[in-house]
Amino acid sequence: MESVADQQRALRLHSLVKSYGDLKAVKGIDLTVNKGEILGLLGPNGSGKSTTMKMVLGILKPDSGEVYVFGEQLSGAPVELKKKLGYVPETPQLYEFLTGIEYIDFVAEMYGVPPAERKERISQFLGGLQLAGHENELISGYSQGMKQKVAIISALIHKPRILVLDEALNGLDPRSARLVKDLLRQLASEGVSILFSTHVLEIAQALCDKVAIMYQGTFLAEGTVAELRQKAGLPGSTLEEVFLKMTGTDDIGEVVKELSR
Repeated sequence: MESVADQQRALRLHSLVKSYGDLKAVKGIDLTVNKGEILGLLGPNGSGKSTTMKMVLGILKPDSGEVYVFGEQLSGAPVELKKKLGYVPETPQLYEFLTGIEYIDFVAEMYGVPPAERKERISQFLGGLQLAGHENELISGYSQGMKQKVAIISALIHKPRILVLDEALNGLDPRSARLVKDLLRQLASEGVSILFSTHVLEIAQALCDKVAIMYQGTFLAEGTVAELRQKAGLPGSTLEEVFLKMTGTDDIGEVVKELSR
């Protein structure tokens, strides 16, 4: 059982390890997301970000190590603890033979949201994300952006205390992306903790309180953007420049020259 001090942390990863055969995807990582904090998880493709997020949610079981949610071990956790989590995957897999409102209502019911509250919240989200008027259409006919909106609504409908977002803004139009970003900041101000993975470094720099850079299954650095600039020896630089420096890809200009020959 975790200490009282640990219970003030929303999410803690302790020595997480995960392998796929001979490939060690995650190599003993430690990470803490405090209450009301947005932590950006950055890294190139194949760095272990999605694997880490799936272990946070209990979708994947770590080979060793533990995930703590509000001081309780996620492994063997009661369903009520897992209900405190909300998840938007990079590529949402929805029941496409349902309509948008049927799917969202189904998810809300599974989380135990009372019918009256469910109806009100669904109506608010449909209006806010401009899905009103399309809610009775089959998801199979939705655009990628519309499917992403359904996934976001489904992750938020039960008022989770921890959000795990893997490229959650993919496919959204500028208005919807701005609305979701503003909503995330509002939720964080109300104490919701957010683990946010993105390849768009400008979004991470503008939205996240802290950033963790992941590379080849481990963390290269963690901290505020200002702290990462100092660690990289690049004061006044952008997060993109820090990221490229730390992941050893700051020679991208030479690569472009080779590819353009």
